[in-house]
Amino acid sequence: MTTTPPTPTDTTLVVAETFGPTVQGEGPSLGRRASFVRLGGCNLACTWCDTPYTWDGDRYDLRAELTRTPVTDIAARALQGAPGVVVITGGEPLLHQHQPGWATLLDLLTAGGADIEVETNGTIGPTPTTTAAVARFNVSPKLPHAGDPERARIRPSQLAALNATGRAAFKFVCRTPTDIDQVATYTTAWGVPPARVWVMPEGTTPAALNAHLAAIADPAITAGFNLTTRLHVHAWGDERAR
Repeated sequence: MTTTPPTPTDTTLVVAETFGPTVQGEGPSLGRRASFVRLGGCNLACTWCDTPYTWDGDRYDLRAELTRTPVTDIAARALQGAPGVVVITGGEPLLHQHQPGWATLLDLLTAGGADIEVETNGTIGPTPTTTAAVARFNVSPKLPHAGDPERARIRPSQLAALNATGRAAFKFVCRTPTDIDQVATYTTAWGVPPARVWVMPEGTTPAALNAHLAAIADPAITAGFNLTTRLHVHAWGDERAR
């Protein structure tokens, strides 16, 4: 008995929100006009997470926060306004890459003329389908202050797989000069050159960002790393869907 492959109208993904155009607020594409697809679910539980409504069922009603949505609708919303970049984020978006809707979403976004970026915590390696479609992986391994045990937040083999794509930028949330030292230890061990590393201040208010940025800027520059802020926080604070 043969089966008919799913068509785009049959395929769905679990989404927290799709929004834009706005700007990419972090990393190598800082300031580029972008839309975001924020998928539900995460395999970590960072203490300072700024999107806990995508995964934290203790604090949020995930049945209300997350919606299973046809990928045709997701792509159409993401491509409104012709953004140059569509960022697929979460949560941890690579949890979804074995869903039928994932490949369809990538195809639709590519056909719509957008560069696709994926924000990932680096604990899950990309499939060949994902690697072929994605212009950049913004890989954000978590440091000890995120709260998860190292065995959960640092997966060397998966980080190596992302690094091997040649399209990964490594982005670290930092608070102190000691955090910069930790970034240097990790990236040296993983064979990631400093030029592909971005460090970013932690915070969901401009005041917190400025304080942490002042603490990490000089050590980051000395280490050879790139520096990024969180442009959307400076513009809109902690407002959702911006």
